[in-house]
Amino acid sequence: MKKINAVYVSLVALVVAIIALVMCILCCNKSGGAANVEEALNAKPEMIIQAMQNYEEKQREEALKKAQELLEQSEEELTKNPNDGFLGNPDGEIVLVEFFDFSCGYCHRIYPVLKNVVAKNSDLKLVVKPLTFLSPMSKYAAKAALAAKEQGKFAEVYSAVFEISGPLTEAKIDEAAVKAGVDLEKLKVDMESEKVNKTLEETSNLAAKIQVNGVPSLILDNKLIQTLDESVLQDAINQAR
Repeated sequence: MKKINAVYVSLVALVVAIIALVMCILCCNKSGGAANVEEALNAKPEMIIQAMQNYEEKQREEALKKAQELLEQSEEELTKNPNDGFLGNPDGEIVLVEFFDFSCGYCHRIYPVLKNVVAKNSDLKLVVKPLTFLSPMSKYAAKAALAAKEQGKFAEVYSAVFEISGPLTEAKIDEAAVKAGVDLEKLKVDMESEKVNKTLEETSNLAAKIQVNGVPSLILDNKLIQTLDESVLQDAINQAR
């Protein structure tokens, strides 16, 4: 998806550069300077490429600025939704937010990293927000984890699901939940509750609002962190202190 967007932006930038060039030539035609423009372009055709690169850079800067504004405006929703699941210190001064999908391979790769940083940082609260777009099992697993929160077992089920081997199935998720210590019958009822469904909807809407375009996405101190490296994440946590 990101690659397609990049190609699209490049094409738009090229079109804009060409339009700007045409407008410049038309303007110069009126003033008798078109020949000078043509000569300049013949001498330095890379001017069009430079114009395109400048446009792309400006677009990136504007996108980053807008994303930062959205993160700052959404801090309460990101860190203080009482229905969200979390790991670590419930009163932690440092709050790390993870948007993830239980069916995401990269989310499985970063799970042990997050587990380690939570264990190593007693002042850290990890707020985890499940998205459910990668497979039908994503939603089932997310509902199971959120419903387990009603039994005080969110962290246990979150971890248990990420430690499942192979593709997720309802049977594997149920088995993992039971091993994590939940009452499966109550869990099934709570999975269909208005509270669980509302939490998933709020998470999806928030992700769209702040332009979370992939998982895992980590947010710390109103900044997006894209890494699977524990040392990079730990450095960011240290800086947030």
